[in-house]
Amino acid sequence: MARALIQLGGTTMGSSLLYVQAAQRLGLQPITLSADPTRYDHFAAKGAEAIRVDTDDLDALIRECSRLRATYGIAGFTSAADSFYATASELCRHFDLPGPNPEAIEQCCDKYTQRQLLAASGVPVPAYRLAANAAEVENFAVEIGLPVIVKPAVGSGSVGVRLCRTGDEVVEHTNYLLGGQHIWRSEPRILVEEFAEGPVYGADIMGNEVIAICSSDFGPPPHFVYRGCTYPALLSDDEHERIADVSLSCLRALGLGWGPTGIEFRWTKRGPVVIEVNPRLHGSPTPQMVDLAYGVDLITAHIKLAIGEECNLRKNHSRTAAARFLVADRDGTLDWIGGDSQAAAVPGVAEVKFYVQPKTTIVRTGDYRDCLGHVIAASSNLPRTETILQRAIDLIGWSITPFPTVDEQKQCAAPHLPD
Repeated sequence: MARALIQLGGTTMGSSLLYVQAAQRLGLQPITLSADPTRYDHFAAKGAEAIRVDTDDLDALIRECSRLRATYGIAGFTSAADSFYATASELCRHFDLPGPNPEAIEQCCDKYTQRQLLAASGVPVPAYRLAANAAEVENFAVEIGLPVIVKPAVGSGSVGVRLCRTGDEVVEHTNYLLGGQHIWRSEPRILVEEFAEGPVYGADIMGNEVIAICSSDFGPPPHFVYRGCTYPALLSDDEHERIADVSLSCLRALGLGWGPTGIEFRWTKRGPVVIEVNPRLHGSPTPQMVDLAYGVDLITAHIKLAIGEECNLRKNHSRTAAARFLVADRDGTLDWIGGDSQAAAVPGVAEVKFYVQPKTTIVRTGDYRDCLGHVIAASSNLPRTETILQRAIDLIGWSITPFPTVDEQKQCAAPHLPD
């Protein structure tokens, strides 16, 4: 009987496809359960199977997996997405397969609960308050002191996250979040946080081992759209040790330590301050860069843990890998995007990936959805990697036709009168 790896849901930027491909390399049949299989490109992977099922209904998932056991030996469960990872851990428990603690995953995915647990254990975090309505958001912003971060208590990908420098910006963004434009996955609750200023770093962890630490940078405020990422981060031994120590403190505080964890930091005057702990791998292109920089395949390691096998986390080499995201510069209709084949041919370029196709409607939202694609490069040192990356970026281009203005729309709609 064939052994299957069951994956819940998916991601639109490639991590789920990497899980499918890694499962196939391990001789497993990848099966993805999703409420909407058409949303994700990995369902088209050769030999992959996709089944439509309500991923919010645990009983429905259990019934479907029980049915699958008549055909497959279920080797394990996993997910590449926050919103499904807790459910995947519930399935691990139900079918007595390896996996993380579902309660730990649930409380980690709630940013307020996560903040409380970290702070109670002495882990450095920004000052924070939880607000249930607009008046509380305004009061807490004054209490913490401007500027502040205003964001949903549950979510990912910087969706709904904004830096507010003035009281008017706090009111504007709160009205946006509570006014029906933001899609809430649960009861509306808003986190108001101190703005921790400083360089951004990320730690990639498997089990209780810090595998890699990267440096990242964002586009201009008030939003937090990733522009690039580099492995390894340029840190002194002391700085590296401090981030690693705080990372392990996060695991203990949150009851994590099985499988992957991704942690984001800001290095402030206090040293490393934890911005967010994700009880999963950081999304693509992080796994590819860790593999390029160190020879550690985090996705294969995660799958091996999920199916009860020993994983290999030994570093095979030391290189510099970097990625640059291609970010939309305006709203409108994407006329064309190209240069990927030329960029991919540059020596040292490891991957060029576009997330969108021509004729796509582009509406910038100030989060991960503003990214049109990415380029990854790797070499023996940072200057060379940056040169390779820039050479590839210079070969890529796109054109976005802005939406017509109100006056242009009126002009087009006006009847044409003969002379």
